[in-house]
Amino acid sequence: MNFNQILTTKQQRIIAIAALTAKGDLINLKPELNSGLESGLSINQIKELLVHLYAYCGFPRSIRGLQTFMEVLAERKSKGINDVLGAEPSPILEQRSKYDRGREILEKLMGTPQEESKTGYSAFAPEIDVFLKEHLFADIFERDVLTYTERELVTISVISTIGGAEPMLRSHLKICLNVGLAPEQLKQFVTIIKSTIGRKEAREARDILDEVLEIRLKETK
Repeated sequence: MNFNQILTTKQQRIIAIAALTAKGDLINLKPELNSGLESGLSINQIKELLVHLYAYCGFPRSIRGLQTFMEVLAERKSKGINDVLGAEPSPILEQRSKYDRGREILEKLMGTPQEESKTGYSAFAPEIDVFLKEHLFADIFERDVLTYTERELVTISVISTIGGAEPMLRSHLKICLNVGLAPEQLKQFVTIIKSTIGRKEAREARDILDEVLEIRLKETK
């Protein structure tokens, strides 16, 4: 077995925390938050992943996740457990517009240039293209508390959990491969979704993953 193709304990906890928060399963979220801290995730890393996921499942789920995390931290503190706060996000000193910075980050993630001309939903509602580039990929992805790989694990966990967003899951699974996650790690991701959320969600994620991996294999031949 190649242990370089196995998700780390921290990565596994990121997936479970993100998925349970997206589902709104706060009862099962609590022990996963404890496990996340015990696996070595800092307070700021968990806070960041709970903030990140609001872009994919909304403020209500994100805020309830943060409130649950506050409860967990208070309970641990009452037991004399002092958890590691971790690094704060670095200040952004870049002078270019947020749109240009977000577009550049998206190009890095996708591995392809972003066309100047808008098509599809971006042409239909240009404002969402602006929000996507400026807020999601500049304001959020640009923060360095989590790596691109960790943010993508949060993203695919949320999208798999909420369902009904197959094109987005397909796109982000491709990004996962681009940022260094191995096919075996993504298959392990599916098993975590199965044990954490359910068979249906895991089956749908696995079907899309199989499709993405098949296309990637053909492209590399």
